[in-house]
Amino acid sequence: MGSFWAHSSGFEDQIPSILRDFQAGIRETWAARELLWQFTRRDITIRYKQSVMGIAWALLMPGLVVLSGILIRIAMATISGHPATLSVLGGVASKSVPWSFFTGALSFGTASLLSNTALITRIYFPREVLPASAVLTQVFDSGIAAIALGFALPFLGAKLTWALLWVPILILLLVVFTLAATVFLSCANLLFRDVKYLVQVFLTFGMFLTPVFFEPALIGPRFGPLLMLNPLAPILEGFRLTIIEGRGLAGPHPESLWQPGWLIYSALWGGLGLLVAIRFFRRSSVRFAEFA
Repeated sequence: MGSFWAHSSGFEDQIPSILRDFQAGIRETWAARELLWQFTRRDITIRYKQSVMGIAWALLMPGLVVLSGILIRIAMATISGHPATLSVLGGVASKSVPWSFFTGALSFGTASLLSNTALITRIYFPREVLPASAVLTQVFDSGIAAIALGFALPFLGAKLTWALLWVPILILLLVVFTLAATVFLSCANLLFRDVKYLVQVFLTFGMFLTPVFFEPALIGPRFGPLLMLNPLAPILEGFRLTIIEGRGLAGPHPESLWQPGWLIYSALWGGLGLLVAIRFFRRSSVRFAEFA
């Protein structure tokens, strides 16, 4: 890990090297796209092979998250004396599926290198395809859940507006940020085996630090912006604003604490995070056989 920022006296000198590592990682992964597809298909098959519920497992976890969020919002509404409207519950549902995608990909992807040590130590291939396949597998799962949710959202206040054009951008930001975190943590978990336990702790309590079941505005203008510093928060809020409230993200919405800069903030976390993650991954990959 000490070689992560090696061979340079300053961060500015690192930038060309970071970009070269990034380009090499993307190029090699693209060249191995058939292998990436095979790993993804294998993971999907293993996940559902000989299971009693089959493809219904793709609906179970997001469904439980949505149900938990709705129950929490109803409880909050009962305590505060303000009724939980269908649009409020729809906001919870629209954020629960992206959150389930993030947690599922991170949980599964963190162990992707460690669970494939036999391949890592025997043959050469771009190791990046392992965490990437974990993310793609979760894309498949969450895609099924999103389709099912799409049928329910019109009954939960979703609006068919031009604001929905922001949804593909939000999905891209979510996938890039998730991929960055998964690549980084899969490598860290191979080098330090207790990382997977830290990830599970984070995922267990992370929803209380991420506005999944509530909006940042609920905790006030003083602490709400602090909650938005979580890179996932603007993405999740973006889903709620565009799908449920039918609002575009190019302008401010003061009552929701939304500013367009939050989207740029999340994009920077995703883009720069992926650069750093691939740099860390490639510089550490020479030691994978030693730690596998």
